[in-house]
Amino acid sequence: MNNKLKYKRILLKLSGESLAGENEFGIEPKILDFFSDEIKSVHSLGVQVGIVIGGGNIYRGLNANGQAIDRVTGDQMGMLATMINSLALQNACENKGMYTRLMTAINMSAIAEPYIRRRAIRHLEKGRVVIFGAGTGHPYFSTDTAASLRAVEIEADAIFKGTRVDGVFDSDPEKNPEAFRFEEISYIDVLQKNLRVMDLTAISLCKENNLPIIIFNMDKPGNLLKVVTGENVGTSVRNLAQPIKN
Repeated sequence: MNNKLKYKRILLKLSGESLAGENEFGIEPKILDFFSDEIKSVHSLGVQVGIVIGGGNIYRGLNANGQAIDRVTGDQMGMLATMINSLALQNACENKGMYTRLMTAINMSAIAEPYIRRRAIRHLEKGRVVIFGAGTGHPYFSTDTAASLRAVEIEADAIFKGTRVDGVFDSDPEKNPEAFRFEEISYIDVLQKNLRVMDLTAISLCKENNLPIIIFNMDKPGNLLKVVTGENVGTSVRNLAQPIKN
């Protein structure tokens, strides 16, 4: 294990939409290749990597057709969509020479292992990249919440949430070029300011377990490695002694 690493075991949360690239939905092979390179850059240093990836690039593609889909059915479709993305990411990682395991919260033994906490930790200890698919296995819970839950269960040092912006801002940086980026912010401030870092359940779970969340731009090459080694990239969400004043 590299002693310069700030984080030794991480849970990387990726959005399904990011896999679509410039497309409205689907999977862009170039994005898969890029993500697997970024993951390998930290895995090769000895970082234990767990991954949760959303399914919005597939579910929203179907939903865009205007089909009338109830919430439970839609969430179940979303869980299956995460498995499609997880399989694609697993294949990309293995093409880079990384050993992986795909674990699922819904029984589908033909393509993935059932999620068992102790087995997941053992895979990580053996240097395997572990991808957690199918969310929590229950409707009404987002993949952000699934990521928080899995991170707590595997005793990760932090959740790394890869986005397309450089961290947490006081306003939308894609609309406001003067938006201010926080280097660190408390869970309470995120909730009170409605900054939409993750959903309420996910933030609350991290707060209760004192699990830091690092929000960073996954689209910039090398950023994942910079965060792992402690460089000042992105925004750290954690318990702070003093809340930020309005």
